[in-house]
Amino acid sequence: MVGGVSEAPGELVRRAGDFRHRWRLRADGPALSGVCSLVVPVTAADGTPAALKVQHLDEESAGEAQALLTWAGDGAVRLLAHDAPTGTLLLERLDEHRPLTGLPDAHEAVGVIGDLLARLTSYAAPPGLRRLGDIARSMTERVPWALRTEPDPGTRRLLRDCAAALGEVADEPGDRLLHWDLHYGNVLASARAPWLAIDPKPLAGDPGFELLPALANRYDPADTLARFDALTGALGLDRERARAWTLARVLQNRLWQLTDGHTGRPARDVRLAIGRALRGD
Repeated sequence: MVGGVSEAPGELVRRAGDFRHRWRLRADGPALSGVCSLVVPVTAADGTPAALKVQHLDEESAGEAQALLTWAGDGAVRLLAHDAPTGTLLLERLDEHRPLTGLPDAHEAVGVIGDLLARLTSYAAPPGLRRLGDIARSMTERVPWALRTEPDPGTRRLLRDCAAALGEVADEPGDRLLHWDLHYGNVLASARAPWLAIDPKPLAGDPGFELLPALANRYDPADTLARFDALTGALGLDRERARAWTLARVLQNRLWQLTDGHTGRPARDVRLAIGRALRGD
């Protein structure tokens, strides 16, 4: 999330005010806003520092409260209260000035991500979340369209390989609770734990589908395979299954790009480069 309260949609600003009144919260710092959410540092009536998050609900954010309740603070920010109809959350206060992106040693940062993912994916997904199996089927159905639409011959070959890898694992999509977006900017320092995850986009699936954000964020082409090995080791994953699910994630990202018409400069696309590295190029 970037920017200030003036950048937040008016609807979210009004909703934040409503919930400050309803939950007896006092704003005590500048709000942070993004495209779909607004986070306001607040103090509860009992003096507890917290963060009020209001957001536009979509399929990715709809299960956030369920995921945080399942984790109950084990590797992730604690949920103090929530309003299901609006997706409004009251969260424990973390240190937004100390994200994991600020840790100078990238290898140490990868280790933090691996440790957090190992904890988070140890939980079975609660009922009602999106399921990786459904996402896998949707991707498979769209592959012929993607191959017709992709303008770059080399990327078409990579997408075929990604689709083949997905086919090898799609019949066992898994049932673990996945964060789905655990990159370094979604990890903050806190008083009760060195690092905690925020902003999950939860789904039920195989932990191998979790790895791409930590490979693409703070990207280092010379370190891709070492990071991949460190993450699979930390989570105790079968390397080939994790490779297949990571290639599936590369396919997913390219499907999004093709849908949005963003097909330029594939040679400079970090996720495609990671796919080529995992393919053995």
